[in-house]
Amino acid sequence: MLAQMVSDFPDSAMAQFSLGKFLLEERRYPESVATLEKAVSLDPDYAAAWVALGDVRAQLSDVVGAREAWERALKTPLGQRDASLQSDLEMRIAEL
Repeated sequence: MLAQMVSDFPDSAMAQFSLGKFLLEERRYPESVATLEKAVSLDPDYAAAWVALGDVRAQLSDVVGAREAWERALKTPLGQRDASLQSDLEMRIAEL
C-alpha cells in the first residue's frame, strides 16, 4: 500500500517518509535510507524524516551520517521550537 502511494505521488515527501519509516521498521535499511533521502530532498524542513534518516544510518553504523541527519533535524523549524525533540536528538547525538 505504501509503495503504491509513493508510485501515485512520487513528489510527496510524506509518502516517501511513510514508506521509509516502514522499511526502517522492517529492517530493510538500504531501501529505507534511499527512500528517506528522497523525502528530505523533497522537503528539507521535514524533521521527522531527518530523525528517521538518522535512525536508519545509526542502525547501519554510519555514525557521521546519523549525526548529520539528527543535527539537520534540529535546524528545521520544528527542531528549533520543540524542546522535547531537541532534548531527544541531543541525547541521541551524545550517545553516538
